[in-house]
Amino acid sequence: MKDLTPRREDLDPIEIASRDEIAALQLERLKWSLRHAYDNVPFYRQAFDAAGVHPDDVTDLADLAKVPFTTKADLRANYPFGMFAVPRAQVRRIHASSGTTGKPTVVGYTERDLDTWGTVVARSMRAAGTRPGDMVHVAYGYGLFTGGLGAHYGAEKLGCTVVPASGGMTQRQVTLIEDFGASTIMVTPSYMLSILDEYRAQGLDPRKSPLQVGIFGAEPWTNAMRAEIEQAFDMHAVDIYGLSEVMGPGVANECVETKDGLHIWEDHFYPEIIDPETGMPVPDGELGELVFTSLTKEAFPIIRYRTRDLTRLLPGTARSMRRMEKVTGRSDDMIILRGVNVFPTQIEEQLLSVREFAPHFQIELGREGRMDMMAVIVEALEGHSDNAIRTHAAAELQHRIKSTVGISVSVRVADPGGVPRSQGKAVRIVDTRPKE
Repeated sequence: MKDLTPRREDLDPIEIASRDEIAALQLERLKWSLRHAYDNVPFYRQAFDAAGVHPDDVTDLADLAKVPFTTKADLRANYPFGMFAVPRAQVRRIHASSGTTGKPTVVGYTERDLDTWGTVVARSMRAAGTRPGDMVHVAYGYGLFTGGLGAHYGAEKLGCTVVPASGGMTQRQVTLIEDFGASTIMVTPSYMLSILDEYRAQGLDPRKSPLQVGIFGAEPWTNAMRAEIEQAFDMHAVDIYGLSEVMGPGVANECVETKDGLHIWEDHFYPEIIDPETGMPVPDGELGELVFTSLTKEAFPIIRYRTRDLTRLLPGTARSMRRMEKVTGRSDDMIILRGVNVFPTQIEEQLLSVREFAPHFQIELGREGRMDMMAVIVEALEGHSDNAIRTHAAAELQHRIKSTVGISVSVRVADPGGVPRSQGKAVRIVDTRPKE
């Protein structure tokens, strides 16, 4: 793989500023953001008053712990525009979540917010190894989902040529990558595996593709999957993090020279880690739930938003800003099976170590009598149709899951192509258990 380390002189000065400089800027911006939310969003004024706290009480970054949390339920309760802090006429764009588990969460952006968003995505792409003038293939979905347009405008701000492919039509994705010569692709990691399958189906060598950088986000993925993609395409695979409630993609990104966690752009987003059970902050380095407070957003300030993503904060390496470890899962997609906490990423990591299986899988939860059961549906690679080989590989995967995760599962092996493919976020869990 090509060395794509950015030149130090190309970085924004704040990326390599001292921690004291970063903290001073954060405190100044935090005070503004709290006051902006309190003065302009009735929900925040009521929540602050009910908690007996006022924006003026925050005189130090540690004082933020006095402020109440914001949850997805709060956003839904104020649907559609109740969380906006500016008149609706000043909102230049609206995005929203899918709303699959209730009303969608609606977010808005002023002209300045859109400029900030483009800036942090461009910074993220530069950290990943993308350069001005590069051809960028965006295969995130466009529309109300923030992925496609967030990546698109960030790439343009960096000075790249953008191919707005969106998701789906996988054969066409490969044709466009090859014919247009894309050097960067931005897509969910699960859909990148579908693109890899299509390369092989067309008899093309993915290692000879023009791709040099893959920027993957919108779902948790493992270092094992990184190794799989990097080896298959001979390109760098880096992680981007974001969520619509905080901004969209570009809240944090891995640096191509280290790939050791995602540097959070702390000049715009203030991170905390809390104990998900008690809500109390935990020290840097401890695993817990990620909480974000926006520092510069105008239309939709977000204060101590509980993301439900599980990670830990670590010191900066390639940049001065702190890193977040790759997200291991979400506190609300954690499976509790017979008293054991299980995340889909743990299953994925073990699957990728069994060479007879493709990297696609689905978890099916069911119940036999009073006992919850888990089945892992995987698919054999082309050329592994022998039943004895499949049986042996399934037993190996069962053993690996039992010894590392601590649960007994059944493994069902489908033919090649037998696991449903994702054209966006992967559907990892199918729960057929009766509702309580």
